[in-house]
Amino acid sequence: MNELKLEHKLAADMPKVRMISETIGNIIGFIVLGVLFGADAYFEWPKWIGWILWGVFVFTILGTIWSLIEPKYLYRSWRYQIDENYLQLTYGILKKQWVTVPMTKIQSVSTSQGPILRKYHLRAIKVETMGSSHEIPALEEPIALEVREKIAISARLKEVDE
Repeated sequence: MNELKLEHKLAADMPKVRMISETIGNIIGFIVLGVLFGADAYFEWPKWIGWILWGVFVFTILGTIWSLIEPKYLYRSWRYQIDENYLQLTYGILKKQWVTVPMTKIQSVSTSQGPILRKYHLRAIKVETMGSSHEIPALEEPIALEVREKIAISARLKEVDE
């Protein structure tokens, strides 16, 4: 269960998919801010509201810059490994996380695919236990279906064995 042995990576298109998704969210955020700035000018709200809007604008710009940098580093840090006993995940840029989920604790496993993931033929896998859920964010479709099936079989077999 050594994190150095985790050999499987996410799909190579994951940074591109994440950047597209983040860009859509950022555009929506800037539109909302533009509407609020317009409302501030039109309704002549108190001056302190304008200062708050400018503060939110600065943080939104910083968040936009981070959303363009973060996916590449997140892709480099994401690894997973599946064997008959454990699902192991490691990820994180500033705060590295190592997660080990025993197959006996897994209650459900599912895949999901939004429009952006569908365009790039990717799927996300979500594994749920009694107290938590974990996600592998972007795998190629055939690999995702294989991983989902492997987890489902291993989790079911362990429950039957006990």
